Formats: sequence, structure tokens, C-alpha cells
Amino acid sequence: MARQSTEKQTTDFGFEKVSLQEKTRRVTDVFHSVANKYDLMNDVMSLGLHRLWKKFTIAQSNARLGQVILDIAGGTGDLAAAFAAKVGKEGHVILADINEKMLKQGRDHLFNQGIVGNITFVQADAEHLPFPNHYFDCITIAFGLRNVTDKTAALHSMYRVLKPGGKLLVLEFSKPILPMLNTLYDAYSFNVIPKLGAWITGDKQSYQYLVESIRMHPDQATLKALLQECGFEDVEYHNLTGGIVALHIGFKY
Repeated sequence: MARQSTEKQTTDFGFEKVSLQEKTRRVTDVFHSVANKYDLMNDVMSLGLHRLWKKFTIAQSNARLGQVILDIAGGTGDLAAAFAAKVGKEGHVILADINEKMLKQGRDHLFNQGIVGNITFVQADAEHLPFPNHYFDCITIAFGLRNVTDKTAALHSMYRVLKPGGKLLVLEFSKPILPMLNTLYDAYSFNVIPKLGAWITGDKQSYQYLVESIRMHPDQATLKALLQECGFEDVEYHNLTGGIVALHIGFKY
């Protein structure tokens, strides 16, 4: 029997079912729309907490001088900037993003801070990373995995380019573990975030997608199992802010 055409396969785009190609196109449109206000919206939506979540991720990476680090879906470059300081002139950081406009925002943002020399900017699809096997000491993806069309393909790609002994860190919105928090979080997400998106970026629909994409993303245990299925070992996760966000860590041996 002939294999089913990818054009007929579907995936989630928020609460909608769309073709794989349609999701890729729509996610591209979302980030083209919000790129200019991306950092501001992150601060407003999370009340600044995203900076603490990312700081915790950097600490858990144990990045050190001379390492080679890949930050996927690196956006405006806050993780890459922190890693650049950790690895020093002897090391190298690659900020990768599939979205050309987001990548430009990251490049401009870091150049304006004078962070140059040990960072390279690469437009790349997480599902087909254009890097050699066993190349990176550490890979991070922060708030990007839920937007990937084929998460399994992306995780296999990350595993391939990670060195033996290397570490993957996935920082992503997850499922609150406290019933009261879950109720409050739902109310805030669906009633406030899209309105903030409309007010700050002029784009309500992109932030409606963001809220829905969070709800469709695998919960902590399911994502842990997916990392294990893709070859990662010693997988653990840390719930942050009551599970609103979780940091998953896995190793390649």
C-alpha cells in the first residue's frame, strides 16, 4: 500500500486541525506578525517571569568556557546572549530560528548590545538541522517546541547533532499542577492574553493561537516520554511557577 501523502496528514494549529504544510505557513505568519513586539509581549504576558524561567534554564545547562551551544527558536536572543558570556571567546553559540524576521530581530538586538564575535545566526528548521552529527555540547529550545510541526522529527534531529554526553533543555509552557492555579491560569489566558496581543501588537489572533497551542502541547509526563522515545536518557523535568512552565532535561550518551 502506498504511504499516505504528507499533504493529507494533519496536526494541531491551536484548536484547529490543519495540514502539516498549513501549520508551517501559519506559524510563520504568526511570528512575522509579532516579531517587533515579541520581547515586550513576553514581559507583559508573564509579568516578567519569563526572564526568571530562562535564567533557571541557563543555570541548569551548566554551560562553561569553550563549549559549543545551539539555541533553537532563539528569537530575540536572550538565551544566546547569556550563553555567549558563559562559553567565552573559546566557545561558540549558534542562534537558530526558522523565521527570518525573528532571526533578524535577534541579530539586531545582540549587535545593539555589543554581543558579537562568538555568536552565529542561522535560519534553520528544527526538524532538519543543518549541522554535523555529534557537534553540540548543549542544545536549548525555549517556548519553541510547541510551534514545531513534527515534534518527534525535531527531537530526533536535536539528538543527532548533540555530542555524546551532551544535554538538551526544553523550556516550554506546560500544565499547572494545582487545581486553583489551573482555573486562574485558564481565565487569564483566554480572557486577557488575546486582548493584550490586540492592544500591544494589533494582532489578537496570533495570541489566541498562542493560548490554544499551549493547551494542545503535551503535559510534563507525556513530553518526558517523548524525549525518551527519541533516545534521550536520564530525562527529568522541573515545574516552574506551579507547572505553568516546565523545564525538561535529557542527555545523549
